[in-house]
Amino acid sequence: MNDAEIRQLACNLLSDIAPDTDPASLAGDVDIREGLDIDSIDFLNFVIALSKASGRSIPEADYARLFTMDGIAAYLKD
Repeated sequence: MNDAEIRQLACNLLSDIAPDTDPASLAGDVDIREGLDIDSIDFLNFVIALSKASGRSIPEADYARLFTMDGIAAYLKD
């Protein structure tokens, strides 16, 4: 997946978890938890959905790398 595809996937998944938000409007370096006002359970559900959709196992130790759109794109491109 390229950068744009990864960001679109993340936005779609976040929209499902927090339907009253606009994840696409977040700057790449903004913490999505604060920017979308999602709690830790919503973030965990997002990581699980991201793991399933991308086909990559995401260990808990890597969760901090997924706090921003830039981080998500970099992580999934590795």
